[in-house]
Amino acid sequence: MNVAVLYLLLLKGTVTAFAGLASLTVIQDELVMQRHVLTYTQLNEAVVITRSTPGPVGLYVVSVGYFVAGVPGAIAGWLAMITPALLIIPLVHFMGRRMEHPRVKSILQTVVIASAGLLLAAAIPLVRDALTDPMTVVIAAISFALLLTTKLDTLWIILGAAICSWSVASLGILTRFV
Repeated sequence: MNVAVLYLLLLKGTVTAFAGLASLTVIQDELVMQRHVLTYTQLNEAVVITRSTPGPVGLYVVSVGYFVAGVPGAIAGWLAMITPALLIIPLVHFMGRRMEHPRVKSILQTVVIASAGLLLAAAIPLVRDALTDPMTVVIAAISFALLLTTKLDTLWIILGAAICSWSVASLGILTRFV
């Protein structure tokens, strides 16, 4: 895939989403479903890789770029990730005091709600691809419950899930029951 086209597609996702993982829907649609240059598994891996490391949530775009086009793709992903931030600085300066206006607040709330809906829509196919056996379902359910009921950092939940999965695979526990 042409790196310039990859940059524009990733930029489309990052500019229209307004939040880290909310761009997932656009990127999934463009690269997985329409152009077939990325798989659901690779998209899952990109999200897991960047959620397991420090940095912004939207950093997964760099991993997506790498999976599609190697190091040039990662650079295109990084540029697509930082471009909206660089564009928003003049906009925030221009808006200034207008940010407290009720209409502007309503628009921003609407954008947040729309981003949450996009994130949910993108998560459903990723969940279907990731939940492959009873153990992954149990790990997902426990992780979800921990996220809802505790203030435990997601890094610890991911690490715990990885240790559980590795332990079960190493001991061959799942193969005894399936």
